[in-house]
Amino acid sequence: MTALFENNMTSSGENLATAIVPLMKLISLTIIGLILAHPKSQIIPKATFKLLSKLVFALFLPCLIFTELGESITLENFALWWFIPVNVLVSTIIGFFLGLLVVAICKPPPQFNRFTIIMTAFGNTGNLSLAIVGSVCHTKDSPFGAHCHSRGVAYVSFAQWVAVILVYTLVYHMMEPPLQFYEIVGEGIEIEEQRPATDVSRPLLVEAEWPGIEDKETEHAKTPFIARIFNSISNLSQTNFPDIDLSGDGSANSPRSIRCLAEPRVVRRIRIVAEETPIRHILQPPTIASLLAIIIGMVPQLKAFVFGYDAPLSFITDSLEILGGAMVPSVMLILGGMLAEGPNESTLGLRTTIGISVARLLVLPLLGIGIVALADKLNFLVQGDSMYRFVLLLQYTTPSAILLGAIASLRGYAVKEASALLFWQHVFALLSLSLYIVIYFKLLSYI
Repeated sequence: MTALFENNMTSSGENLATAIVPLMKLISLTIIGLILAHPKSQIIPKATFKLLSKLVFALFLPCLIFTELGESITLENFALWWFIPVNVLVSTIIGFFLGLLVVAICKPPPQFNRFTIIMTAFGNTGNLSLAIVGSVCHTKDSPFGAHCHSRGVAYVSFAQWVAVILVYTLVYHMMEPPLQFYEIVGEGIEIEEQRPATDVSRPLLVEAEWPGIEDKETEHAKTPFIARIFNSISNLSQTNFPDIDLSGDGSANSPRSIRCLAEPRVVRRIRIVAEETPIRHILQPPTIASLLAIIIGMVPQLKAFVFGYDAPLSFITDSLEILGGAMVPSVMLILGGMLAEGPNESTLGLRTTIGISVARLLVLPLLGIGIVALADKLNFLVQGDSMYRFVLLLQYTTPSAILLGAIASLRGYAVKEASALLFWQHVFALLSLSLYIVIYFKLLSYI
């Protein structure tokens, strides 16, 4: 009995160390970035961190995704991994309802109701998950086997395209300024947000996951565009905000035959909104790398030509793999630089900030354990693959996506509130991630 107790204690200690050490590595990298970027030391200027974020976005991350996903994906795996993108949708839907609950309980300022729901629903399913997987697998006694890193990166990358589509469609429109709180000066003259004079003065948070965001702004980016489009046919909001000109070929001066064929006003409004949706931004370097990896990986002839020790183009993939290795440390250094800027002043309220953080970092992971366990019982998951389950659980555990801060800046809505909330969430996530990674390792040890 004593020997059995000692073995259990030893096993528990090893599991605890295996779970905590990878996260401590990431924290160490983040602290280094914080020290380098701290305003008092200024060892490395903010402009350098912005350049590093562009390298991650345009080079390091696409290289990592292409080499690991392309080598792991096959036509059979594509069919087996179907629950990974579905799990992103499930976690977002659950987060959406948790956000509604936070709004009902914490009662944020009315203009931040949608913001509260968004920040609760959409987590960081990309860079942070890749960093955690990379750190967990960067150990001699990895609990996930010999191909830990390649499988983990492949699983995380396979989920990213769903999150990207949601951000550039649903989140983009949900983050438009609320019409009833949008200030108007004079007759139809909108207040324009003052932009920073230089690119260096722009917060690192804005460009941490979307470099060059200032070039993506459209004519209606910082206006309540959808609300203005549908304002004349909705009685929900009464405002003197000028309606957007919807006149076209179906005007009163058109011939009767043309007017009969003109599209209805509601259909025209929906079409205009669709045209203003920045769906073109989905084709960013990481997404393109994912698509190329999936296409090449599912065609055996192409895969044999690009991937493998004897492949004719193996020297290219080896070079890309070397570049991809810089992704994890670079991302954590950038995160440290972001935290070094400190939290901005926020009018969201302490109660709402705590409510979002608790819902996102404590409640949602508990619900995620139940969802993944149910999916396992229904045989939706790859049998006997603990890394597959670990990545699914991570999708419920990470803080809100840093990309939401960039979208907030693009739309001119809750910019300071997004910055402050993301700062505090990533600070609190150090504790919540430690807790849940230990729990996950315990659960996965029984598989």
